[in-house]
Amino acid sequence: MTDKTAEGITINILGKEYMIACGENERHDLQRSADFLDTKMREIRDNGKIIGSDRIAIIAALNISHELLTQGEGSAKMDTDIDSRIRSIQEKIDNALDRSREANS
Repeated sequence: MTDKTAEGITINILGKEYMIACGENERHDLQRSADFLDTKMREIRDNGKIIGSDRIAIIAALNISHELLTQGEGSAKMDTDIDSRIRSIQEKIDNALDRSREANS
């Protein structure tokens, strides 16, 4: 049996290196996520109002979470609209099939 342990990737956030275990197929996405977080944290730090990497990390996490949740609300509305359109199309198909069956009876 082969041991398929996850290899690691070194990411850099606010000048600190972190070794993160991940599979080969996850490296690109993990690096993109780390780069995104680093950018957000640098923006907060450079603004000068928040001091301390822990606080900067918390504010960045809150901002990112807020963005995701806000986008999710828009996505939920879009899902509802799509579901409504699918139900409407399904009703039209059912009605057409019913008329076709009646005509063939």
